[in-house]
Amino acid sequence: MLLKAEHISYSYGAGSSNELKVLKDISFHILKGELVALIGPSGSGKTTLIKLLNGLLHANTGSIFFEEEDIYKKKFPISRLRKEVGLVFQYPEHQLFAKTVLEDVAFGSLQMGLGREEALLAAGKALKLTGIDEESYQDSPFDLSGGQMRRVAIAGVLAMEPKLLVLDEPTAGLDPAMKKVIFNVLESIRKEKSTAIFLVSHQMEDVAQYADRVLVLSDGMIMLSGTPKEVFKNRKLLEDIGTGIPQVTALTHKMQEMGISLRDIAVNVGDADTLISEFFSLTEGEEA
Repeated sequence: MLLKAEHISYSYGAGSSNELKVLKDISFHILKGELVALIGPSGSGKTTLIKLLNGLLHANTGSIFFEEEDIYKKKFPISRLRKEVGLVFQYPEHQLFAKTVLEDVAFGSLQMGLGREEALLAAGKALKLTGIDEESYQDSPFDLSGGQMRRVAIAGVLAMEPKLLVLDEPTAGLDPAMKKVIFNVLESIRKEKSTAIFLVSHQMEDVAQYADRVLVLSDGMIMLSGTPKEVFKNRKLLEDIGTGIPQVTALTHKMQEMGISLRDIAVNVGDADTLISEFFSLTEGEEA
């Protein structure tokens, strides 16, 4: 197990008259190489939770274990956690600043103590992994397209070779074609590096297509946990807490309510095509 959170809670202004409880007794785990999606309505505590994962915030109660070690033990080096758990906030391209793409991507590794030559080598590998051409390495990052800037920003975290990559809405503001590019990059990272990914998203179609498991956070608590299909079967609960479901899932729910006997609900177009084809095959067989 790569990371495990046990009964963690967090409040802003803990112990004061203005205390705001944000996370309440949360437990979950992340395995090596898997993609776990975190969904939930705005204000449910998602951003606070991801800040706990690499030590930007410290839980008021509970424990977080990284590779079986308690990150709150005095002997656990926070610098190791920051390297091993890479955090990419929403619109990370706003944090680009260096004169060249290569220098920007190498910055984090240099700050972690890597020598310049090693840092530049690591930056080149990360840029290659994210699909940025070598001819762009000496360009200003601000001369790139929005999608390229997003990939450069992600590469800056990847250059530190994290074992867990935490992303907050990585495709926010991107068109469908560039969204696909970003997810192809994430899939390549998982395949080539066995990097685990913890993804915050409001895009249910993306969650259904790419996630191995889904956590549903509402009012600071995990309300549901399971595969996309297991989670999205709970349409009423998700609607009640203000979290949507994929359009194709809503369609197959509606078809079942209309008396069309699909054997399951669909979470993506491929699922729907299979289920509907099966239904019509059975119907035609009965008529014959």
